[in-house]
Amino acid sequence: MSNRGCRIILWRHGQTAWNLERRFQGTTDIELTDTGVAQARRSARLLASLKPDAIIASDLKRAAATAAELAAVTGLDVTHDESLRETYAGAWQGLTHDEIIARHGEQYAAWKRGEPVRRGGGELETEVADRAAPVVLRHAEKLPDNGTLVVASHGGTIRTTIGRLLGLEPHHWESLGGLTNCCWSVLGQGARGWRLMEHNAGTLPELVLGDDD
Repeated sequence: MSNRGCRIILWRHGQTAWNLERRFQGTTDIELTDTGVAQARRSARLLASLKPDAIIASDLKRAAATAAELAAVTGLDVTHDESLRETYAGAWQGLTHDEIIARHGEQYAAWKRGEPVRRGGGELETEVADRAAPVVLRHAEKLPDNGTLVVASHGGTIRTTIGRLLGLEPHHWESLGGLTNCCWSVLGQGARGWRLMEHNAGTLPELVLGDDD
């Protein structure tokens, strides 16, 4: 990259009703709860203090509404991109965590072992990284020196994108813990590429409720 000292902040959306039910969302377009909106407003105030230069977001309602809170306090426009959507997981979508284990136990176990699995007949994690990471990098390339890009997206997509940008083998992406609703991770430029500066920042530790746990 020609610009220097840039940061990428990968910000997970606020709480949804399906998060609370531990129901797999994937690409299902679920809205934020009132609590989720409040989370987004609180974290937007914190992120605004980092003086972001650009905001991009998944076009799914839960991520777009989260990004809108940051846009409201910074005056920045949001660029929406469907490539930043959560992992499509076919038959898993709409099922609770317990239902997935009961109906797709072998597939779930293989995924947790780090094997390439099309959960519910959906996308591989590497395919999610293939679509999301280039979008993040393309927008990061446009930043000024020491600029900051905020990416409002989803737990699974953020994890695969971090794994790809750090150059980790896909088998090791599970080593990155999940993100709590409206928490974020920060990547900064090091001498040999992107570095993970902060992970799941923004709050005291809370239970991770989402597709990625």
